[in-house]
Amino acid sequence: MLVYRISQTKYANSLIAPGIAARWNSAGQRIIYTGGSLALSCLEIVAHKSGASLQSGDFSVAIIELDQNIKIEEIIVESLIGLDEKWFQVINYPVTQALGDEWLKSGSSAILKVPSAIIDLEFNYLLNPNHQDFSKVKIVQVNKFTFDPRLKANP
Repeated sequence: MLVYRISQTKYANSLIAPGIAARWNSAGQRIIYTGGSLALSCLEIVAHKSGASLQSGDFSVAIIELDQNIKIEEIIVESLIGLDEKWFQVINYPVTQALGDEWLKSGSSAILKVPSAIIDLEFNYLLNPNHQDFSKVKIVQVNKFTFDPRLKANP
């Protein structure tokens, strides 16, 4: 299975988790975010850039292969709606962060499949770089990535 990660080119050849708080992890918890499609990965960057021009950055996409025998856990939308109907809103980050942090601490798998907050029926794949099976996660290709000038980051 292939997943995609768009980042600044200087980070594209390594699978490093910065530990910055995001939807599925609190600050200091190291999770690598990837998208189930290149298009979703693109939209994730567009949605989370604030005021920065997508055109002025030097971006690349890492195409990452997940070994077919690697265990993938999943958080399903229905379980999130049971916690909070608007789980996808920024105000509810504590709900999703708690789930991601618990998964990370449990060490139960190297991959967690989570629903996209941007596109229904799409998924992001979170990677735990400290899991013993992380060695089964490989960057297979890195390409330069240019955002279409019609795409605009948040003001």
